Amino acid sequence: MPRRGKRYKDAKAKLSIGDTLPPKDAIKILRDLSFANFDETVEVATRLGVDPRQADQVVRGTVILPHGTGKEIRVLVIAQGEKEKEAKDAGADYVGLEFLDRIKEGWLDFDVAVATPDLMGKVGPLGRVLGPRGLMPTPKAGTVTFDVGKAVEEIKAGKIEYRVDRTGNVHAPIGKISFEIEKLLENFEAFMDSILRARPPAAKGTYLRGVSVSSTMGPGVAIDPNLYRRSSS
Repeated sequence: MPRRGKRYKDAKAKLSIGDTLPPKDAIKILRDLSFANFDETVEVATRLGVDPRQADQVVRGTVILPHGTGKEIRVLVIAQGEKEKEAKDAGADYVGLEFLDRIKEGWLDFDVAVATPDLMGKVGPLGRVLGPRGLMPTPKAGTVTFDVGKAVEEIKAGKIEYRVDRTGNVHAPIGKISFEIEKLLENFEAFMDSILRARPPAAKGTYLRGVSVSSTMGPGVAIDPNLYRRSSS
């Protein structure tokens, strides 16, 4: 377990053990407890009743957060011809096949990669580099597409990808601590709606077992999962 500082312990001491709150109250408390001297990222964590070892119980998806994440996303697009211009016009930061060679040399200064399907044969060999970092374009995430303009615009507007980890948890950023409460709440609700819709048919029993929000440096604040279980059953 990591060692926690005094300010973290003081913030956690203000929370009642075992209490779960409505989302708006949890987000308000999270903001009130913030003590870092930088604009922390706010993250939501969900504990799901799935077995990620089973292919038919893997939970993954994408969602466009109404107010974005508060982070400037650098988008790389692997395309050629007219699709290069389309990507540049949409606001892509890096466009072109030449970036494949730069990646081979160790360059990874981007957050999301998009590629057209006809060029995935060239991108594929970089899977060992991009895959572990979550940077590999995939059709399920909408990052392997001929509609590169739309893909770039959605990513820039706040589209995020999520995937259940091997312990059955999903973590995702939903904004910055400086966001207004209502904006964080709207982002949270958009994410939760997506998680509930992503429930695998093979998942049995209670799907949503726990929900919490936390900031980069602060403790997690538990949200009442019962508020969402009726929708997820």
